[in-house]
Amino acid sequence: MKKLLSLALVLVIVLTTFLTGCAGDSKPTTPDATETGTETGTETETEASGEAVRLGLLAPTSGALAPYGQAVKNSVELAIQEINAAGGINGADVELFFYDNEGDSTKTVNLFNKLVDVDKIHALIGPVISTTSLAVAPIAEELGIPMISPTATNKDVTPGLDYVFRACYIDPYQGSVVAKFAMENLDAKTAAVFTNVGSDYSDGLAKAFTETFEAGGGTISDAEGYTDADNDFSAILTKVKANAPDVIFVPDYFNMVGVVASQVRELGIESILLGGDGWDGIQNDFASEVEGYFFANHYSTTDPDPIVQDYIAAYEAQFGETPNALGALAYDATNVMLAAIIAAGSTDGEKIIEALMATDMPAVAGHITFDENGDPIKDISIITVKDGKLELEAKVSGN
Repeated sequence: MKKLLSLALVLVIVLTTFLTGCAGDSKPTTPDATETGTETGTETETEASGEAVRLGLLAPTSGALAPYGQAVKNSVELAIQEINAAGGINGADVELFFYDNEGDSTKTVNLFNKLVDVDKIHALIGPVISTTSLAVAPIAEELGIPMISPTATNKDVTPGLDYVFRACYIDPYQGSVVAKFAMENLDAKTAAVFTNVGSDYSDGLAKAFTETFEAGGGTISDAEGYTDADNDFSAILTKVKANAPDVIFVPDYFNMVGVVASQVRELGIESILLGGDGWDGIQNDFASEVEGYFFANHYSTTDPDPIVQDYIAAYEAQFGETPNALGALAYDATNVMLAAIIAAGSTDGEKIIEALMATDMPAVAGHITFDENGDPIKDISIITVKDGKLELEAKVSGN
């Protein structure tokens, strides 16, 4: 259980000031990185007279995970740039201390210690992936450093740790929300559930979907398992076709989903396919096969919400590309942390945690509050594939 829930702060504060209107005319807060061996560090300068707020960031900007880490770094810089352009915090700029952790857990721990001992950070944004977040989280707890990972979805990252939060939903949460969407938006009464039995991701989503769907009065007509080695689903799909479920939930990654969807079309099955965020990118290779189907994701670039569109416009203007979901989550994580520091009126770790627990604010990837574990209670974007493109269908809350 997270502590210090009694304050009941409301953090719908100056966020709108630095989410809109500032990005177009201001300059990046971090200069180009300088290399020191295999580590990369950047520090922003502050000209404010007050005590600077010192944020640390650990993300992989080299190696196989570089596309993820770069989007995170860009978005954190953008959020800091905007709040500094709006006057900073108590008249002081926010400083960013960044290191490339290369997605390596040992390196991540060493760099986190450097952020604490040398750079004297007040709070940490990141790490990005679950394995590195799991490595740092207990240390952040021990040292009393508030930490928010933008993108670590493993359910074990936050429980039991007062100082550790995340901006992304955990895997089982989206399974539950997709079930809610099926019942409330598609009026589904029956569902088939396909599970990749070798995937914790698939299994977690499938179990959560089933539990929520049945609790809502729905019936699971078929529960089918498969492995990564399977490529012929004709037998189980023939069985599913006979039961004619309203929806088929396939919580897997887009390459396997594409194979299933192709065979669904070939057999003339009229059930609607549903999935999780592992479907992201499916339109590139399987657009026609998944036309009209739905999946959960962290945000949609077609969301008309001004918070979403202002973020996209600012990001594109500065970095020349459209931000992905990891970037959006990093932007949210930074703004949530900064809003908590503002509300706390202090860089004291315990006061920041108290304010974080009271978070209740709009964000790019959905309005966000936190549960007792520091996991977000937030809307999930339901995406549909239309004419080969991904479009926002609805926002669904787990509340």
